[in-house]
Amino acid sequence: MKFSIERGALLKAVAQAQSVVERRNTIPILANVLIEAEGDGVQFRATDLDIEVVDRAPAQVERAGATTVAAVTLNEIVRKLPDGALVTLAEDGGSGRLQIMAGRSNFSLATLPREDFPVMASSEYATNFTADAPVLRRLFDKSKFAISTEETRYYLNGVYMHVAEGEDGRALRCVATDGHRLARIDAALPEGAEEMPGVIVPRKTVGELRKLLDDDEMQIAVSVSETKIRFATPDITLTSKVIDGTFPDYSRVIPANNAKRLEVDASEFAKAVDRVATVSSERSRAVKLSLDEDRLILSVNAPDSGNAEEELAVAYGDEKLDIGFNAKYLLEIASQVDRENAVFLFNSSGDPTLMREGDDTSAVYVVMPMRV
Repeated sequence: MKFSIERGALLKAVAQAQSVVERRNTIPILANVLIEAEGDGVQFRATDLDIEVVDRAPAQVERAGATTVAAVTLNEIVRKLPDGALVTLAEDGGSGRLQIMAGRSNFSLATLPREDFPVMASSEYATNFTADAPVLRRLFDKSKFAISTEETRYYLNGVYMHVAEGEDGRALRCVATDGHRLARIDAALPEGAEEMPGVIVPRKTVGELRKLLDDDEMQIAVSVSETKIRFATPDITLTSKVIDGTFPDYSRVIPANNAKRLEVDASEFAKAVDRVATVSSERSRAVKLSLDEDRLILSVNAPDSGNAEEELAVAYGDEKLDIGFNAKYLLEIASQVDRENAVFLFNSSGDPTLMREGDDTSAVYVVMPMRV
């Protein structure tokens, strides 16, 4: 195998592949990236047995072939090469080494046989559709903060992607919850997605997928089966197993009758919460919201270190209410608001609170209160 490739294209492909590789591996081949050169391009494939990413790049292929090499080491070498360099990678079958040459730099890396590299079994996908990158980006970006990190509740360790009845008919919906907060985001249902089985996309896959969604013009081909999900662009294919579990009935925890309505400038609210939470070293310290006629007082009382209070002008016309929330949860939810105003809907100091962006019901958040 021998091919030459521009350093920028090589770095982009290798960086995407190596990020899937687990740093601690008991199986040596899983630390490697499979390089396959053929025709007028080269592809880089990496896997941790749950996720597989294949990245394609144009290259001048002198000798077709394939080998595997340590993904992290290759990424570090390419990262440190000068911009614009032409990089040549060569391996002759007998040496078991991969030569990497760029200008006056020359590296030689140990390889492992390509036959040992596990390739994820292809699956029959029941549903195939395309979606615009900004649509998928919004669905996953706005929901992923609520993914649970509790390993015992493994079925909450991802984003539940499914078809549901939204305000304006059927919608493609993403939901995540950790039991303390919940995010439910809807988008228009793409053509072909009507029969999609509901799947739980793992947290790591959500992180890797985000790298495919930066180009606003990009169309993403999505394929879904009961056990796998695949996202593909012309250059990259990301395939992942889905979490084998049943996502709980989240609709039961979304309050429907919260009548006390607070409207507040989302950016000012987030900054004020951040400021008053500074006096507490505990991340989970409660921020108390005291609501009265068009007035909100945010306060934190930390006996060991001090207390803080800030007043905001808001739109609120219901009876007085004192309610407390985990400061971190409030900040995360407030930071999801793209519009100017956040709307909070309360029932009482002991009931879940609903938050949305203005009158837009396509993104709904629920947060559980704390005692203050």
